[in-house]
Amino acid sequence: MTTPLPERAGRRCHNVLNPLHSTHYFSPDLGRELAAVGVEDPGAAYLAVRAAALGPVGAGVVTATFYNFRHELVARHVPAVWESASPSVVLAARARAVDATLRRLLGEEVLAAEELAEAAELALRAAEACVRTARPLYAAHAELPVPDEPHLALWHAATLLREHRGDGHLAVLLDAGLDPVEALVSHTATGKGMAPKWALRTRGWTRHDWDAAEERLRKRGVLDSEGELTEAGVALRQEIENETDRLDLAPYEHLGAADVERLTELGGALLATLLAAGAFPEGMLGKG
Repeated sequence: MTTPLPERAGRRCHNVLNPLHSTHYFSPDLGRELAAVGVEDPGAAYLAVRAAALGPVGAGVVTATFYNFRHELVARHVPAVWESASPSVVLAARARAVDATLRRLLGEEVLAAEELAEAAELALRAAEACVRTARPLYAAHAELPVPDEPHLALWHAATLLREHRGDGHLAVLLDAGLDPVEALVSHTATGKGMAPKWALRTRGWTRHDWDAAEERLRKRGVLDSEGELTEAGVALRQEIENETDRLDLAPYEHLGAADVERLTELGGALLATLLAAGAFPEGMLGKG
């Protein structure tokens, strides 16, 4: 008899694996590798490495799949970035950056440990149950080969699980009636999102856009006069996370309760090492 998953077990597992994927976005190794192939602007680099699996797509596809980036910011770099470096060149540069970043942050002893290989095996097994339907970023990454080295295989699996959950999350945001800026503002108000300065700088929105989104959310009863979530706002964001969990349940049900718990334990230990090594910049996260 299969043991049911504890409530939010999949979300807890995602929360410790997702940062493993994200480390390269904040790494000097990524900037160095992308600059070496002709992509020097940090904004262009992020858009290129995350969209490269989709092929040489235009700005519309990137805006649609990334959701909370201002289209004008995307169009500033895409599709022009593919003239500097093709998607295949970008993917190869990303792989080199991920390898260098994880070796530096985790250290060779951790990379050679049996626990890391175990985590890679478990995460890849979870990803077997991900589905391509209506999940473009996941589907694109699922076409990429699984790397041989355990730390890169784990990163690949974490990427698949991240994009699978993320694609589903966008459907939930649409159903909740939150536009890109409102989604950012309301998530930041939970204390778990990006700090406003970071969100504005990286997503291309202006302070006016942010203030206007706050006003719309106040009229809707999601935010109070101080910019904090109301009771209805807390309930809305909780329902968004719960529905995202529901759409993302298959990988973790496939893995099973005991192995999800084990993968969460292994991922948590790796996350602690990454945090101790200073993997993420100050200000990336909000209050929580």
